Amino acid sequence: MRVRKHWKNKIFPLLAASICLCLLLIVPCHVLAENGEAKGDVLTVGVPVDRCPVFYEDPASGELVGIGVDLMRTVAENAGYAVTFLRIEKETLKEALDNTAYDVVMPFGSAIKSASGKPSVVTENLIQTPFTLVTKGDGDLPQLNNLRVGMLHSLAAGAETVHQMYPGMEITLYETMPESVQALRDGKVDALLHNSYVWSYVLQKPSYSDLRVQPSAMFSMDFRVGALDTPKGREIVDRLNGGIAELTDTRRAAITLDYTSRKLYHYGFSDYVYQYGLILLLVVLLLIAVLVIAVMKNRAVRAAHEEKLRQLVDHDPLTGVLSQDGFRKRVAELLHTHPDTPYLLTYINIKNFKFINDSLGMAAGDGLLRCLANRIQEAMSKEDAIGRITADRFAVLLRNEGEEKLQKINHEVLDPVRNYFMDRGKENRVLICGGIYVLTPADYQQINVDHMMDYARMAEKRVRSTRNEGYEFYNPEQWEKGKQVAEVINYLPIAIKSGDLHVWYQPQVNYATGKITGAEALCRWDHNKLGFLYPADFIAALEESGLIYDLDCFVWERVCQDLHRWNKQGYHRSVSVNVSRCDIREDRDIPGQFVNLIQKYDLSPDQLHIEITETAFAENPELLISNTVRLRELGFQVEMDDFGSGYSSLHMLKEVPVDRIKLDLHFLTSSGDHKKSLTIVSCMVQMVNLLEMKMIAEGVETVEQADFLLSRGCSEMQGYYFYKPMPVEDFEKVLNSEQN
Repeated sequence: MRVRKHWKNKIFPLLAASICLCLLLIVPCHVLAENGEAKGDVLTVGVPVDRCPVFYEDPASGELVGIGVDLMRTVAENAGYAVTFLRIEKETLKEALDNTAYDVVMPFGSAIKSASGKPSVVTENLIQTPFTLVTKGDGDLPQLNNLRVGMLHSLAAGAETVHQMYPGMEITLYETMPESVQALRDGKVDALLHNSYVWSYVLQKPSYSDLRVQPSAMFSMDFRVGALDTPKGREIVDRLNGGIAELTDTRRAAITLDYTSRKLYHYGFSDYVYQYGLILLLVVLLLIAVLVIAVMKNRAVRAAHEEKLRQLVDHDPLTGVLSQDGFRKRVAELLHTHPDTPYLLTYINIKNFKFINDSLGMAAGDGLLRCLANRIQEAMSKEDAIGRITADRFAVLLRNEGEEKLQKINHEVLDPVRNYFMDRGKENRVLICGGIYVLTPADYQQINVDHMMDYARMAEKRVRSTRNEGYEFYNPEQWEKGKQVAEVINYLPIAIKSGDLHVWYQPQVNYATGKITGAEALCRWDHNKLGFLYPADFIAALEESGLIYDLDCFVWERVCQDLHRWNKQGYHRSVSVNVSRCDIREDRDIPGQFVNLIQKYDLSPDQLHIEITETAFAENPELLISNTVRLRELGFQVEMDDFGSGYSSLHMLKEVPVDRIKLDLHFLTSSGDHKKSLTIVSCMVQMVNLLEMKMIAEGVETVEQADFLLSRGCSEMQGYYFYKPMPVEDFEKVLNSEQN
């Protein structure tokens, strides 16, 4: 019993002492946690990562390292912290102060306010960091207090400190180093300011070789750690100050030397291109040149081989002209390339050629064939073709340039061939028979060279069977038409300059009032060979040849001249001018051309009414509509001509933005049911009126037609019942008599 009591006397005091010790340990820890001491001695530090070698991300490990990181880690360990570093993402230090993800932020030169305006506290100085100005070239700098300085936006807090030191300094912040360097090169700032350690890294970039450090402009700034001015922030700063006090100069120097002695800058592709760009360019150009030479040589060899084969296949070995196959290919190529050029195909045969070979020998016959081929080739252009079809038969494709060209070829080319043997002392005259086929528009659409040669051969056969020599046309009507087209096309430039073209006017009247309201401009041609021509005689030919635009430009100009003269006389008149469907193309600015004309002759847009045929809208609606919209926006009146001529479309009436419809009265003048024609015209007039468009009827020839139109609501008319087209002098007399 004594022993047990003794044990009890011993154990209870020991247990009580243990409990007291635990309480003593728990209470301080609880109090420490309540005071917020650095999250249980783990300190989160926010740092920028764009300041190598002070702060940067190790490319190998991805960890944040640098002079500032190692200094902070040493100070934190001295203060009893385990430290974690987090990058500051696209924020200034002032904004980072408000971010609760960081316990402290660095580096600061002095205490500043956060982005939200809260005060901060900073530690003692970790290290004295040198700041240096960098300039473009070696020029002298103004005084520091008068400088325009560029700094990175992430240094905004440091910029405040610098501004406190030099109040007169103008500081501009830039997002990136390349942006700030460009500003320096553009003269927007005098110098760039940054940590000297950072400059030692940045200026290793080859493209920054034109930048110079200004040692004379170097000054030092503090390198401190900051936090919001709160009890927790002040407590952390106090602890860190203790750690800073233990940081030796030797340790500072060791850390700084470690990073500044490393070659941290790694060349990128752009750096290699900058430094070795000229060499690389020369190498690339050399490789390209070698490649091009090799390709060209290969192509040249291949082309020469192909040309040799083509010559063997497509050319006649005796005369050197095209073979029959080569002639087919060349004709098809020419007709595709020149669809607007009039051509004729001639089939030439030497009569009794077998007799020549038998009597004079094969060599004489071959010489004659070569002479014929050479003479024709000399008279040809690059757009013509000649081929040897069989032994003594040749086919020639020539541009249709009229009777004179054929006569010239007959005398200058074929006559020497006819006299070939006579010139050599023999009495044999060569007889040549020819057949001519004039190509039609259908031949260009569906090219069949064999059919064309057949037609020409048929004409040649008639010559050979009916007379000794000469030539004959397979289609003389087409030839006559072609001659007239050639006369029209070839003489148009001369006619424009010589005054053979005349602008006539056909008055337009209001049948209800009897007054002339305007006129349509029409063209007449007093041709020096073909006589007086009406539009039907030459418009189609000019449209096919692409020359209608030249004629229309002449008419537009002459009308504007007449309108200008009438304006000066005190008469404000309007005239309708025609725009051909061939005039409006992607490469022509028709609205702009009319604007230039009215500006040139001081006219108002309402004096020109632009007539565009209904068929033109049907053929290319998008292009025509876009031009029509522009013309109306510019103030011109746009009319749809020949409405009802056979291409009408209700959809087109809905889509096309025109001001006036010109109703074609072919319904009332052509054959067919007259009653139905009247009904159709009545409905068309009513429809146009309901669409709130203006209307004028053209081709009115009788009083019955005029009365009928007026009764249906169409009062504007034009036609032979009122006036025929007349020269400008007669038109002016009609206007003057009406006004008097």
